[in-house]
Amino acid sequence: MPRYEYRCRTCGDTFELSRPMAESSDPAACPSGHDDTVKLLSTVAVGGSASASAPAPPTGGGGGGGCCGGGCCG
Repeated sequence: MPRYEYRCRTCGDTFELSRPMAESSDPAACPSGHDDTVKLLSTVAVGGSASASAPAPPTGGGGGGGCCGGGCCG
């Protein structure tokens, strides 16, 4: 289930809620009980390295493709 980040306009606290995507825009009360909250835009962090199980892209060699079957690129 996705996590969404909200900020309370009354007390300024930032908090997260896990809820279905269909409920992401529904009102959310802050942990202090205030109802004046706003959903924050989330950023997606992608990190790490390529998986060892992923096939490596082909490198040079081989015929076919290109402007003249690979003969002029080689």
